[in-house]
Amino acid sequence: MSVLTRDEAQTRAQLLDVHRYAIELDLNTGDETFDSRTVIRFTTRADQADTDTFVEIKPAELRSVTLDGHPLDPETLDENRLPLKNLTAGEHELRVDAAMRYSRTGEGMHRFTDPVDGQTYLYTQLCMDDAQRVFAAFDQPDLKAVFSFTVTAPAEWTVLGNGIATQDGPGHWTIADTPPISTYLAAIAAGPYHSIRTEHRGLPFALHCRRSLAPFLDADADELLDVTRACFDRYHEKFEEPYPFDSYDQAFVPEFNAGAMENPGLVTFRDEFVYRSAVTDTERQTRAMVIAHEMAHMWFGDLVTLKWWDDIWLNESFAEYMGYQTCAEATRFTDIWTDFGVARKAWGYDADQRPSTHPVAPEAVNDTAEAQLNFDGISYAKGASALRQLVAWLGEKDFLAGINTHFARHKFANATLADFIDSLAAATERDVHAWADAWLRTTGVDTLTPAVAPGENGTYSLTVDRAGSRPHRIAVGLYDLDLGDNEGHLVLRERLDLDIPHTAPQPIGKRPALLLLNDGDLTYAKVRFDPESFETVRGRLAGLPEPLTRAVVWNALRDAVRDGELAATAYLEAARAHLPHETDLAVVQGVLAFAAAQVADRYLTAEERPAGLATLSALCRDLIRRTEDGDNPGLRLIAVRHFIDVAAHPDTIAAWLADGTVPGGPELDPELRWRVLGRLAVLGAVDEAAIAAELERDPSATGQEGAARCRAALPDEEAKARAWDAMFATDAGTDLSNYLFTATAQGFWQPEQADLLRSYVPRYYKDAVALAARRGPAIADSAGRYAFPAYAVDADALRLGEECLHDGEPIPALRRRLADQLDDLARALRVREG
Repeated sequence: MSVLTRDEAQTRAQLLDVHRYAIELDLNTGDETFDSRTVIRFTTRADQADTDTFVEIKPAELRSVTLDGHPLDPETLDENRLPLKNLTAGEHELRVDAAMRYSRTGEGMHRFTDPVDGQTYLYTQLCMDDAQRVFAAFDQPDLKAVFSFTVTAPAEWTVLGNGIATQDGPGHWTIADTPPISTYLAAIAAGPYHSIRTEHRGLPFALHCRRSLAPFLDADADELLDVTRACFDRYHEKFEEPYPFDSYDQAFVPEFNAGAMENPGLVTFRDEFVYRSAVTDTERQTRAMVIAHEMAHMWFGDLVTLKWWDDIWLNESFAEYMGYQTCAEATRFTDIWTDFGVARKAWGYDADQRPSTHPVAPEAVNDTAEAQLNFDGISYAKGASALRQLVAWLGEKDFLAGINTHFARHKFANATLADFIDSLAAATERDVHAWADAWLRTTGVDTLTPAVAPGENGTYSLTVDRAGSRPHRIAVGLYDLDLGDNEGHLVLRERLDLDIPHTAPQPIGKRPALLLLNDGDLTYAKVRFDPESFETVRGRLAGLPEPLTRAVVWNALRDAVRDGELAATAYLEAARAHLPHETDLAVVQGVLAFAAAQVADRYLTAEERPAGLATLSALCRDLIRRTEDGDNPGLRLIAVRHFIDVAAHPDTIAAWLADGTVPGGPELDPELRWRVLGRLAVLGAVDEAAIAAELERDPSATGQEGAARCRAALPDEEAKARAWDAMFATDAGTDLSNYLFTATAQGFWQPEQADLLRSYVPRYYKDAVALAARRGPAIADSAGRYAFPAYAVDADALRLGEECLHDGEPIPALRRRLADQLDDLARALRVREG
């Protein structure tokens, strides 16, 4: 499929004004295709010399095309482009009749059949250029138009869209016209959805999920709607422009590739957010943040939309920042920035230190394939961090004033970075253009290192060395020992506001036990410790009074490990010493996740790994013992999960599975049962019969994924061969869905099975390149993210990967994933070598 270039989009936008799409979808035509009839009304401008253009469509069959009543030859379709030649100035009407393919990869019109009850569900995912998989379109963000849909579907189905859906008769639905929106934001969902409907501030609100999840959605409906209403109200306090659409539906849909999608009036979420099993409060907090994030997009992205994909950050960085900030202000999750600091922010730091890094706002993104790669930790986490720093520097009042100016100037239209900076500049006397150049047009992570020097009369001063180029406004925390107790607590003496670079040493009085740069986590930078502060951290990290402060310290230790400045085993020792005393769930989860998935599984050698797993097992046992009184079920659940994941011997967790419970709780719900079974499969302590029995017990879609993961994890040659063939077979009739592919890939590679898997490492590169070329970007991304041999940490594996990048011609989505994975592999090798 041809990708759209920036130059082509600019040329087409200069030629056309698109007014309206009228789209008829018939979903009754079988399991493989649906019918799509599109009428596009547009105007060609008179002042353009070149009046040739094209419309995009990717059909199974293109039946007919007419332009202003005159037929066009469907055979002129070239891949996904239908040429429109010699357009005269003035208004035109294009009619396209086609059969379109359903997707099993989460792109276009995805089709899913629930294994629990056999019911089928459809939904669209059109970002960034997949509208053409559903209807004919001038598929670029700055050709906004009004959309109307009429849909024919089975009589028992519900149909949802961007506007209010009205059932005109059995199986016939009309979706209310939208305001002008971009093609990638049009949305339809259809199926026998279970719905919970209400109103808020005069608007219809609703939640939807597949019927087999109805009891779980009902159980959480009050919380979901409370968060939705609270965020909606808070945004109306912040933004002068009211919510711009006629309704607000939130649909939890199956096999969704992203966390959620900001379709105006119909936000789609992955339906793992409808919890079938016990979850922690941190997971509920994450769900609330995603709700707030997607709602922020109704203004940032939908009302005002990027002009081209080089400004993805104008959508995602703002929604990310607003999602966290609004949750902190409007919901019970007031400490959510701790989770951002210990988990989300690391995504940005890691991405920004790879060769594939890019500015938050790149100077140019040449085409849609390149743009797709920038939905990453830089556009989300780094961009949100930059905005948090901007608010600290600018002040929230001026920041919001600039935002509201931006909405007023560009509502229902498109905007660029320059437009946004001009709106901010109108609200402040500060030089926001210089700020944008320093923060949004540069790459990499600055490193801040303190130097403490003695002065007169027992006082000290601070200077901060900056490796990098950005200005920073930070708080410096000065912590003293609490002399009133014997439990290692630290007390905050003072937080100093400091602008970096600074021109003179900063007096700090007597020397603190701990001096912490970026206390409060308001900037985006790696921080280091002076020697005395590091010794305090080693002994008293758990004694710091605030979870966000502890998150900043844990991030600094994480960065030091990745940079080879702190031994991986020292990180495990710190976790063993301090996590048993930690109270914040996000901190516990973030530290354990890095300790297990990176330190134990990649940074330790095969000889060191057993001791590392034993350390983590002992730590989890401590946490389980600490929570025996039932006062902290979330902490206990985290400890139980990680104990399962790092178990080196099957006896304890096999006994839990046999008993159906952890002694003292929790009972093993489906998520924990599949987790235990997966670990037992890795250890060779379970067989196919046990997996089949568990699947019979839980035949849900999640159960199907659990079974695929377990089968791929079995440590025998036949199981590995079957899993490999399932992932990489060339028969389209047996292709795995996106979720089953991911589950199989997650089970396949295991550090414990290095010898068994060694022959698959060279096979991976050839097979992944072929798979990506055949199945497209979504599966390519999964193949690079989940099916990569991440645990083969050796020079030969690195060499094979580099040869593939050089000679293998992977498609862009796979190339980016491989480049990132290989950089992480090279880093793991450096960490091992010390």
